[in-house]
Amino acid sequence: MKVYNTLTRRKEELIPLDDGVIRMYACGPTVHDRFTIANARTFLVFDVIRRYLEFKGYKVIYTQNITDIEDKIINRAKKLGIPAQEVAERYTEAFFEDLERLGIRRATYHPRATEMVPQIIEFIQALIEKGYAYVVDGNVYYRVRRFPDYGKLSGKRLEELEAGARVEPDPRKEDPLDFALWKAAKPGEPAWESPWGKGRPGWHIECSVMAISTLGETIDIHGGGQDLIFPHHENEIAQSEAITGKPFARYWLHGGLVMVGEQEMHKSLGNFEYAREVVERHGREAVRLFFLSRHYRKPINFSHEALEEAEAAVERVYNLLEEIDYELKQRGSQKEEPSEALDADADSMSERGLDFLRYLEGVRAEFEREMDDDFNTPGGLGVIFELVRRTNAFLHGAQLPEGDLPLLRRAAELIRELGQPLGLFQEASEARTKATIAGTARVAAASQEELTEELIDFIVEVRSELRAKREFELADRIRQRLGELGIELKDKPEGTSWSFKLRSRRR
Repeated sequence: MKVYNTLTRRKEELIPLDDGVIRMYACGPTVHDRFTIANARTFLVFDVIRRYLEFKGYKVIYTQNITDIEDKIINRAKKLGIPAQEVAERYTEAFFEDLERLGIRRATYHPRATEMVPQIIEFIQALIEKGYAYVVDGNVYYRVRRFPDYGKLSGKRLEELEAGARVEPDPRKEDPLDFALWKAAKPGEPAWESPWGKGRPGWHIECSVMAISTLGETIDIHGGGQDLIFPHHENEIAQSEAITGKPFARYWLHGGLVMVGEQEMHKSLGNFEYAREVVERHGREAVRLFFLSRHYRKPINFSHEALEEAEAAVERVYNLLEEIDYELKQRGSQKEEPSEALDADADSMSERGLDFLRYLEGVRAEFEREMDDDFNTPGGLGVIFELVRRTNAFLHGAQLPEGDLPLLRRAAELIRELGQPLGLFQEASEARTKATIAGTARVAAASQEELTEELIDFIVEVRSELRAKREFELADRIRQRLGELGIELKDKPEGTSWSFKLRSRRR
């Protein structure tokens, strides 16, 4: 089984540190908003990698962090006029809801940065003692030049970085390339006590500490989107290896970007869609099939037309599975027989059935050959859809004798068995129909409530901007009209909060 390692820039055999166990870390969300369909690709890719490793018999210990303190969260809290912790809680809950919508299983561990502050402080103190970090006015910075291997993941040289790569500007730093491990407290921001004064952790140090605390000093797989290679993952390596003196991660896996035309999908460009809205429109399995039809390392162009094609493909597979169920019921062949029994029944099969049996016996091995090559999901899907095509031909090509009926059951089992590590084709036909009806109603109700809350948040933001411009007459009219609708505003020094008068629920 081979994976492409960003660190070595080649495919390598996957050999875990501990036989039969894979320790994997993938960067999770910064919980300041719902995640987009571009973010969803990364979360889904590592869900499939984990599922396939388990399919191969590995025990996977998987950590996906929650960044619940960061500049984006603080800025969103200021706009909404609520505490940063409330923003983080709201969107952490939304994150898990949207994972479920996509059929993404929860990780073994979901540590939150705010829960790990004592360990982060201890880690930073050790870096200071080793000479890798220094304190300036309550801030702590990492000395990039002190780590001789800096740039080994991204391939960037220090000369390139000096010429204008992404660095954090601050005249107090010894070197423009140095990055923040601890940020001194600013008025109104969340802060924790530390040996250097009140403050909060930097983004990069959070991931290093959460990975090492849950998985150990050296992990097997570290992953994320390609946009995290530099500076985030490069900085994680520098921090972690400076402390432990050991390789931080043995295999680095990075997913490709989601594009819209020639541009990367990004909130700053306004060309994004929220994942839950795309799932609501096209269905969970269509979204999964769409992403898995492209190799995880390659960019993929997002379009609703491609998702509609994926919907149709998913429907074709379920139609076949339902046809097989119907045929077996009609023929009275619902007796469960283990797959191994098929060889024993070969004497009762037709020549056509024997040919199909020989084909079925090699399908799983073919699927694994594709997937063992750096999680080649397009190849794996190709095997499944060839199985669907040949099963359709076998079912409809001629009248099936009784002895051939077990082959239909085995084909259906294989479709579900190979779909499992991809998160596809697992629903029974009756359950699928009921879930579709119930899910549509549930998603519609949830979406309506979220839309209402987001519209109110937006109106409150607009009113705050009007007040800042001293346009008090229009701001007062907005307050009055919202009051008539049962929405109460409270202006505080740190911002404006709102609540429903009748429901007494603060937002």
